[in-house]
Amino acid sequence: MEAFITSIGSILSIVLLIALGYILKEKQWFSDSFSGNISKLIMNIALPASIFVSVLKYLTLKSLLSLTGALVYTFLSVIIGYIFAYILVKIINVPVGRKGTFINTVVNANTIFIGLPLNIALFGNQSLPYFLVYYVTNTVSTWAFGAILIGNDTNDKNKQGTTFDWKKLFPPPLLGFIVALVFLFLSIPVPAFVNSTLGYLGGIVTPLSLIYIGIVLHNAGLKSIKFDRDTIFALIGRFIFSPIVMLILIKFASDILPLKELSAIEVKTFIVQSAAPALAVLPILVNEAKGDVEYATNVVTTSTLLFVIVIPIITTLLGGI
Repeated sequence: MEAFITSIGSILSIVLLIALGYILKEKQWFSDSFSGNISKLIMNIALPASIFVSVLKYLTLKSLLSLTGALVYTFLSVIIGYIFAYILVKIINVPVGRKGTFINTVVNANTIFIGLPLNIALFGNQSLPYFLVYYVTNTVSTWAFGAILIGNDTNDKNKQGTTFDWKKLFPPPLLGFIVALVFLFLSIPVPAFVNSTLGYLGGIVTPLSLIYIGIVLHNAGLKSIKFDRDTIFALIGRFIFSPIVMLILIKFASDILPLKELSAIEVKTFIVQSAAPALAVLPILVNEAKGDVEYATNVVTTSTLLFVIVIPIITTLLGGI
């Protein structure tokens, strides 16, 4: 019980900032375009700056090389997730227009706007290098495969299927990571004033991300939430199946494959990220594909709300690691 109360306290600031965003939107402090502006600021400027500074601060060439083995765990979990979600879609007969959303909900997480601030709040900035491992895997999975599934999940005969888009594999946050690696490998010094400026920019990521979530929840409308069969099974896959698979891989994969054992902070980061809510961009992708936008919005909203309950449970179970 003590561990549970401690974990509740550790995310209380997260919940309060989300509530602030919701309340201020309710009071009409923000225009309809404000959340979109925040999203652009975070994704294109603040987050790349944060990642750049953090990589140079918390990574060395030696520690970077040690992270490559961890990618095997994350990619294996994604592959298993796709197989499980595809089978489940067939078993419960998820209708066309929902299949892509269902599979993406089970496999791909909202690592940026929820996973990142949550990870920093729970484990500190020293966990960022391990978060980046999961983020890279999640990005590749989302845009190289998940988005294509949604694009082809439509009854619109005039809608051509989505094709592979290399540009989607290199969003600004990932580019920030790549540029930081170049500076790290070549030992390029960063002027103090540049480092300070980027640090200030990076500092706004967590609070603005959480306020953004509150605004999104308000826009989605809490009264519109539905727990139909497809939503319930998708949430089970997201919050139960995905973290369990990650935990099993961490516990037993190194006994079968020549993989290094993960540190405690790596284990906690991967499991927490595997239980993060569904991708915030799902409704946008589904709308472009002429799919079931209402279902996609419902899944994103319900998973975002339920994470407040799920995360304390998971962090409590991780307390012994």
